[in-house]
Amino acid sequence: EVHLVESGGGLVQPGGSLRLSCAASGFTFAISAMSWVRRAPGKGLEWVSAINGGGDDTSYSDSVQGRFTISRDNAKNMLYLQMKHLNPEDTAVYYCAPGYGMPKKGYSGWGQGTQVTVSS
Repeated sequence: EVHLVESGGGLVQPGGSLRLSCAASGFTFAISAMSWVRRAPGKGLEWVSAINGGGDDTSYSDSVQGRFTISRDNAKNMLYLQMKHLNPEDTAVYYCAPGYGMPKKGYSGWGQGTQVTVSS
């Protein structure tokens, strides 16, 4: 089964940076597109970024475009999200998931997520 473990979150000041990691197993990672999504306190799930299996095509939400960079290392079954110029609106629990976009309603492979808190 799909197994995902997110890590790298923490407390940072506005303007700071964090690098999130997602360790994947239970599926053929190298041919699977992957996405990062997040849930801010009291808000719904928001798609953040996506990358195709080969890592040569990426996409970002308007709110993070130019600040975040998604990447992957297929040899290590790892997905990353480099976040720069963080602001309080980026505060959320971040999750990774298979697919080039928001997971469908029936998706059940959620990891534990990693908390990102941006505050002064």
